Amino acid sequence: MNFMDNIKKSLGFEVDEEYGPQNRNTNPNRQAPRPNPNFGRKPSPTPSPRPKFDDIEPIVPEQPFYEIVLIRPRTIDDINYVVDQVLEEKNPVLLDLSFLENESPANFKLAGEKIKQMRARYGAQALLLSRSSEKNLIILSPKKVKLVKKN
Repeated sequence: MNFMDNIKKSLGFEVDEEYGPQNRNTNPNRQAPRPNPNFGRKPSPTPSPRPKFDDIEPIVPEQPFYEIVLIRPRTIDDINYVVDQVLEEKNPVLLDLSFLENESPANFKLAGEKIKQMRARYGAQALLLSRSSEKNLIILSPKKVKLVKKN
């Protein structure tokens, strides 16, 4: 039995005399398969245009990953660094304000004002994570990183 005989047998058509003129299809209402009208024809002279790889624009994410930085600011320069990380670098920042709260109330108040300005002007988000005598943790994120608080 050759390859074509195996295909015919698997499709239910008559096979060599070796196996007898059997047809697997026992349904008398079943019609014979129709031939493909396009079989053997030459392709049309104007094939459909295919995209060139130069025409395809790859989709690249704005930022492949986020660096979440934990910062314990001690000066106003540290607070300015936090503002740059959130607004320019688009990275979320964990901020521990306990040192400023205990050592420099004026700088702590200024840090609070800067956080309020970032939220009002640039759409940054801020969530208080923990407030105790040892820690005052806040997470700040840029506008495109959504923080969701669930109770």
